[in-house]
Amino acid sequence: MERIFGKPIIDQEEMQKRIRDLGRQIASDYEGRDLLLVGVLKGAFAFYADLARAIQLPLRVDFLVVTSEYKHKKSGKVEIISDLSQNITGQDVLLVEDIVDSGLTVSYLKKSLMAKRPRSLKICTLLDKPERRKVKVDVDYIGFSIPNKYVVGYGLDYKNKYRNLPYIAVLDVSEEGDE
Repeated sequence: MERIFGKPIIDQEEMQKRIRDLGRQIASDYEGRDLLLVGVLKGAFAFYADLARAIQLPLRVDFLVVTSEYKHKKSGKVEIISDLSQNITGQDVLLVEDIVDSGLTVSYLKKSLMAKRPRSLKICTLLDKPERRKVKVDVDYIGFSIPNKYVVGYGLDYKNKYRNLPYIAVLDVSEEGDE
């Protein structure tokens, strides 16, 4: 029997249906264009892979690895620790995030990527937490809007665990003890 960590708020079937819908919308919006899908690691890896397969277009892929000190030190500092492997000047870029909550990471990444002069830059996120916004950001494609709860699964973690859950769950941090 599978142990459920936290209370599931989005099950696997619901998530896959929404990702297929997003894929169809993105394919329609980018038809006839040369799309570069940029995933933000580590959190977006599961969503990114499923979304890429749902977009029925020839596309290219790349990744960024970022660290966000605001999660730990509340400083708000975001840093790219592994940058893109290709030039995006003149390219149509879709940035794929796991979750947009404060908006700090997406805002920083948008500014950083726009400095590289892409033809277009849009943002897609699996989860949106508008209640937590510290900065205004425009998100072009949203999988689900969720309440201001700590969630794990499907790439999102707590202390680098639970990324492999096939659903999104609200984590009851008291379940974790004093790790």
